[in-house]
Amino acid sequence: MTSRYEGELKKVDTARIYACHGFDCYHKTRVDLGAADAGRFAEIMAAGAASPEAERAAISKADQYFEDRVGQTIGVRDQPKSSFGKSGQKGQMDCIDESTNTRSLLLYLAKRGLLKYHTVEKNVSRGFFFDGRYPHSTAVITEKGGGKWAVDSWYAPMGGAPDIIPLSQWLPRGVLSSGALD
Repeated sequence: MTSRYEGELKKVDTARIYACHGFDCYHKTRVDLGAADAGRFAEIMAAGAASPEAERAAISKADQYFEDRVGQTIGVRDQPKSSFGKSGQKGQMDCIDESTNTRSLLLYLAKRGLLKYHTVEKNVSRGFFFDGRYPHSTAVITEKGGGKWAVDSWYAPMGGAPDIIPLSQWLPRGVLSSGALD
């Protein structure tokens, strides 16, 4: 799946991120990240300095903080997963919105020098209808000297902990549940 948001990813810097919502980035809202946010992200990520596992736990907390900030800025709190009936609605997010926002956050953290053990990759998709699975996308990080990890916030309510699992385990899963093949 390709997102309409790709151009906005190039605008990620150390002061702002454009949050995607409304399904397939129908809406884009600028989220300004000031000194207090930078300090909070640095504090969160410092807790992950000991190991790749600790850094992934810190990435989870950074994503939760970021999603709270996005919700405050947009003025709407997204629910877990997505409903086709909410397409185009302000604040509602499908997996394209969620994965793109997560990747934007990861790029922000990388630009601030806060990722020690991981690099940010392009988003990955699974499912093609004809294989019996609904299409779904996730943000991806690669552990330096290790494997790829999915960072999937779509299954949790806005501000909830994303699934961070090996990409090899994420790829065969179905979209209806966060832990099993559907």
